[in-house]
Amino acid sequence: MSAEPLLAHAPWLTAGGTARVLELLSTDGEEARVVGGAVRNALLGLLPGDIDIATTALPDEVMRRAKSAGIKGVPTGIDHGTVTLVIDGHPYEVTTLREDTETFGRKARVAFGRDWVKDAERRDFTMNGLSVDADGVVYDYVGGIADARARRVRFIGDPGQRIAEDYLRILRFFRIHAAFGAGEPDREGYLACIRGRAGLASLSAERMRMEMLKLLVAGGAAAAVMAMAEGGLLQVLIGGVVYTGPLSTMIAIERELGLAPSSTRRLAALSVAVTEDAKRVAARLRLSNAEAKALDSMGHRWWRFARNDEANARRLLYRLGAERYHDRVLLGWARNGGDDSWPRWRALAELPQRWTAPKFPLKAADFIARGLAEGPALGRVLTLAEDAWLAADFPLGEAALAAIADQAVARVSRDEKP
Repeated sequence: MSAEPLLAHAPWLTAGGTARVLELLSTDGEEARVVGGAVRNALLGLLPGDIDIATTALPDEVMRRAKSAGIKGVPTGIDHGTVTLVIDGHPYEVTTLREDTETFGRKARVAFGRDWVKDAERRDFTMNGLSVDADGVVYDYVGGIADARARRVRFIGDPGQRIAEDYLRILRFFRIHAAFGAGEPDREGYLACIRGRAGLASLSAERMRMEMLKLLVAGGAAAAVMAMAEGGLLQVLIGGVVYTGPLSTMIAIERELGLAPSSTRRLAALSVAVTEDAKRVAARLRLSNAEAKALDSMGHRWWRFARNDEANARRLLYRLGAERYHDRVLLGWARNGGDDSWPRWRALAELPQRWTAPKFPLKAADFIARGLAEGPALGRVLTLAEDAWLAADFPLGEAALAAIADQAVARVSRDEKP
């Protein structure tokens, strides 16, 4: 065990709502500390992110103290020891120290406790088992400081036992390594994940989706996903062929274009070759409607961009809109883009920045004026005329538009003759 004042001058800890909660819960024989990811992040020089607080005080006592201090307390998970305190509109999750009395799968019977060591030992990884008090003293009972400094993601205690307690920890192992680790994954933990991979099937789709999408946008996503693929861990998640090469290329493309990482684009690069793949992955991970539609759109004939025909690209941009067009181009690029082809793929990707599709200039009135009655035939003639306009590369001159309209009316009239 070590206790060092490593965060004595951290402004997020010594002022504001965090300091107020720690002060409120660290009197009259009780103690409170910030735990987990915020401590890890601070030691790595990153923003703390969500701030979770642990305390020896029981949930009812937390609520009582909050009320006397004029702080709003919400019993968000009071049966499990969690209360949310709201200060200046910002939530602080406060959980009473716990000890596992029995574990089975992801569920555990817990008892409230006062032992900071046991509370740390029930967490997942050493760098997440740290806590810090109001004075900035970091308490380390599991070797987390050294592992954080070495960017080594290591399970607390026996990796197999930690995984059996909650199989989601397999995905968390790779996600945390992708976000905060360096080098190869910890071998003991990696082998335990492989041994426990069958347990992934017991997880809900929602939990797998959450971890997988977070993993895909982490800084070390490509290497982490490759390690998962080599360990046979992606089949349960994806249910089909995985494409680690296109994923790596997609990540490189985003960096080349200065784009923010996109979990949906990266998931498509990893798992989607055709629309059937998109539907399967959306169902297995229970993606949101927006995510599923984006994945399906990217998987639909992305190979048409390999023709390197800008006229064809303009038609697709018109049909798809800028966002769908852009994502589909990037998937085509990730799947086909050798180094020598990057300039032409970049030109296709940047088409929406230099060209805006005009609106289709012909209206129903143009065809009614040519003697076409309102009804189903009018819808057909509009579709035919729009297709011809696109094929002619968006002409706007009166003569060209008149010819397109006349030809569309003539074709519909001919088709309707008995």
